[in-house]
Amino acid sequence: MGLNAVCVHGHFYQPPREDPLSGLIPDEIGAKPYRNWNERIHYECYQPNAIAGNFEKISFNIGPTLFKWIKEYDNATYHAIIEQERNNLNKFGVGNGMAQAYNHVILPLANKRDKVTQIKWGIADFEYRFGHKPLGMWLPETAVDLETLAYLADNDIKFTMLAPWQIEDSNAISHDRPYLVELPGNREPMIVFIYNQHLSTSVSFESIATRNADVFVDQWITPVFQHSQNTTDRMALIASDGELYGHHKAFRDKFLSHVLNGALHQREFEITYPGLWLQDHQPSQYIKISEYTSWSCHHGIMRWMGECSCTPHAAWKAPLRWGLERLAEELDHQYQAFIGQFTRRKWQLRNDYIHVFLGEMDLKSLLSRYIDQTLTDEETQKISLMLAAQYERQRIFTSCGWFFDNFHRIEPQNNIAYAAQAVWLTKKVTGKDLKPKAIALLKKVKDPHTGLRGDTVFAERYLRTEDFTDDNNAYFNASSNFSS
Repeated sequence: MGLNAVCVHGHFYQPPREDPLSGLIPDEIGAKPYRNWNERIHYECYQPNAIAGNFEKISFNIGPTLFKWIKEYDNATYHAIIEQERNNLNKFGVGNGMAQAYNHVILPLANKRDKVTQIKWGIADFEYRFGHKPLGMWLPETAVDLETLAYLADNDIKFTMLAPWQIEDSNAISHDRPYLVELPGNREPMIVFIYNQHLSTSVSFESIATRNADVFVDQWITPVFQHSQNTTDRMALIASDGELYGHHKAFRDKFLSHVLNGALHQREFEITYPGLWLQDHQPSQYIKISEYTSWSCHHGIMRWMGECSCTPHAAWKAPLRWGLERLAEELDHQYQAFIGQFTRRKWQLRNDYIHVFLGEMDLKSLLSRYIDQTLTDEETQKISLMLAAQYERQRIFTSCGWFFDNFHRIEPQNNIAYAAQAVWLTKKVTGKDLKPKAIALLKKVKDPHTGLRGDTVFAERYLRTEDFTDDNNAYFNASSNFSS
C-alpha cells in the first residue's frame, strides 16, 4: 500500500467590479452590510482563510486583478497570503501558489499574441507578488487547447490542472496521479493534474458533504483510496472555487481548517500540493486532452462565444464576441502601425509593459530597452497612450462578460467600456476614429429582457470617457492608474 495524499486547490477569483474609468467599486445594495461584493467576500472568505493559515496548506491561485484589490483594501491579509506561500518555498524548495492568465481570458478563444501576453502578464504578476517563479498556471475556467499548453511550456510553466472530462478516454486512466501531454515542436511535455470529480463536485455543490470535516474524510475521501486499483503513492485532488470556503458556504473556512489541521492527520493522510508532489512523483504516462473544453461548461467553451443550455436566451453573446474581436483587430492594426515607427519588437514591448503597471520600472526605462532613438516628450506620451489602449484592449475579453445569462449585468457592460476607452485612446494618438465601426459592430448585441443594446452602451461609455478625461487628464498621462 502506497502513500495516500490529499490536495485541496482553491481558485480565488472575482469579476472586476471597479468602475472602468475611476478604478473605484460603486456601492452594491445586494452586498449589505458591506459596501460592495468584494468587501463582503473578503470578510467572509479571504481574510478568515488567511487568519486560519489555510493558504499555507492548500494549492491555490489568486486572480491578479483580485489580488491587486486585496493589497489596496487589506494589506495585512495580502501579505499574510504571500507569507504563507513563502513558508512552503523556504521549507520544501517549492511554493504552493499557481499563477493565472492575467485578465481571466478564455485562452482557446484568444489569438496567438493575446495568449502569450496573458501568460506572460500572469507570470510577471505572480513573480512580483510572491517573489519567485511559478511552476504551475491555472487556465481561466480550465479552458484548454494544445496551443495554450505549448505557450505555457515556452514560458517555463511545468503543470496545470484539468477536469476529468477534459481528457480523452478519461475512464481508462487513474485520476490519482499526474500525466504528461505531448506538445508540438521540441517542447518538453506539459504535466496535467486531473482533479477528482466526485470529491470536487461534493465539496462544491453538496452542502451536507462539508458540514463536518471528520465525516467528510471518513465518508468521502477514505473510500476514494479504498476503491483505487493503484497500489503506489496516490493523490486525491479536490478543486473548487476558493470563495466556497466562507462565502458561497458559511463556515466552510472553518471546515477547511479542520480538514487540513485535524481530520486528515488523524487518519494518516498526507497533505500535498502539485509542486511538492512532483519532487518525488514525476509522471511517465501520456494522455491526450480534449481541446476547447472547460470545467464550468460541459458544452466546451460555447458559454463564452454563444448560446448554450448553461445560459439559455443569451443570443447576445455571439454578436458581442464577434464584434469585440473585429474591433480588437482594428485596435491592433493601429497599434502596430504607430509603434512600428519606433521599434520592430512592438508585441514584446506590450508583453513587458506589465512591469510598468506593477510599478517595477518607469515607462522611459522600458522604452529604452526597445527604442534606440531619442524620444521627444510628445512621442513618449503618445506611446504611453497606445500601450494604455492595449491594456484596455486586453480587458475587453475578460471571461466574466460572457459567463452569465443577461447582457444588462455589469460584467458585459464593463467589457464594452474597456473597448470604448481603447478606441478613445487610439483616436487621441492616431486621429483614427473607430467609434462608428464599433457602434456598427455592436448594434446586434441586445438583451432579450430589457432591450438594452451594445451600441447604446458603447456610445454612453465613450461619451463618459471623453468627459472623464477632460476633467482627469492625469488618468491617461501616466501608468500609475494601473500600478499595484
